Amino acid sequence: MRITGYRSLTTVHDWGRPVGDVNGVVEAGVTEVPILLLETDGGLTGVGLGQHADIARVFPAVEGEDPRAVSALYDRMLSYVFKSGHAGATYGAIAAVDMALWDLKAKMAGEPLWRTLGARDRFVPGYASGLCYGLTDEAFEAHYKQWAERGFTAAKIKGGRDVERDIHRLEIAAEVLRRNTDRPGLMLDVNECWSRKQAVRLTSEVEARIDLTWIEEPLRRWDAEGHAIVSRAIKAAVATGENLTGVDQFTPLFEAKAVDVVQTGSVWGITHFNRVAMAAHAHNLPVSPVGYDCNPVAHAAAAVPNMVGIEIQDFNFPLGLSVDQQIMDGGLVLGDRPGLGIEVDEAAITANRLSGTWSKSGGPHVRPRRAGLGLVPNGRAAAER
Repeated sequence: MRITGYRSLTTVHDWGRPVGDVNGVVEAGVTEVPILLLETDGGLTGVGLGQHADIARVFPAVEGEDPRAVSALYDRMLSYVFKSGHAGATYGAIAAVDMALWDLKAKMAGEPLWRTLGARDRFVPGYASGLCYGLTDEAFEAHYKQWAERGFTAAKIKGGRDVERDIHRLEIAAEVLRRNTDRPGLMLDVNECWSRKQAVRLTSEVEARIDLTWIEEPLRRWDAEGHAIVSRAIKAAVATGENLTGVDQFTPLFEAKAVDVVQTGSVWGITHFNRVAMAAHAHNLPVSPVGYDCNPVAHAAAAVPNMVGIEIQDFNFPLGLSVDQQIMDGGLVLGDRPGLGIEVDEAAITANRLSGTWSKSGGPHVRPRRAGLGLVPNGRAAAER
């Protein structure tokens, strides 16, 4: 079987609530979901998720190749673009192809990807994460009650601008989750909005009142020295890495002993997750993939020895996608459908009239101009766009 071509689709995910973080909120609660369909001469189609604007640049590296050679083709794609670099949009395209290749490999074997990757158990432990920054306290509590009803014992909230609000939200989440555990896992994600001193001072303030499991992305993703300073100054773990592209970008964090929970972005693909997980394992560190539509990296997470928990962001899936997994018992139960377990209804996607707003100006992907420069976290300057 050989790879012959590709098609690109975009569907939407209707979250049914505002979603976002300290950098911005999608009030409409509708976001776009790019889909890459990798075609073969054997009639099978591989499914990859995530933005892939640079697909035309990387596709020649895999055209005509046997899709089972996934790891070699991953390196071939990296080599194909080495002069211009592999980060950003280019890495997104490589990741979408990589995900589709793994989907094809498992489909050719007639088994779910978690089996192909060597997992023993179909259950993947997780933690709740509602992208909850734009919710009122009442909506916030109601939302996390739904996670508690599904057996979750840990939750991550979005914060960073108002520490009193963050503490209050963490207290609400803790109370909700106590139906399942006496000591809930509580994480705070500030999405790179603090300076080094802010991170130490504000996390310490949270820790004075909350048993905090980890602080996530307290600083800019590349600041290894700063993350090391924060990690040594606080009691909670420091989690970061979701926006790093390529295992090489994690090396400064490992060398500086700057990260306690190694995170990977699900949109960067299966091979990326596996390599970062093994690098973390070599440093005696746990790994945790961040959430994305359909939880595709969960199949890989089920197979690595140091996976502490996967972020799960919603109970529903994007329009036109049928996904063979269940959210229950505090995690994901992966099914037996071959590959990633994702079936694409192209007719439903084509008929859709909703538009996603994630990529519009002012969304969570746009960093505010004065992030990390405010003297008062919840002051006017900190909120300035």
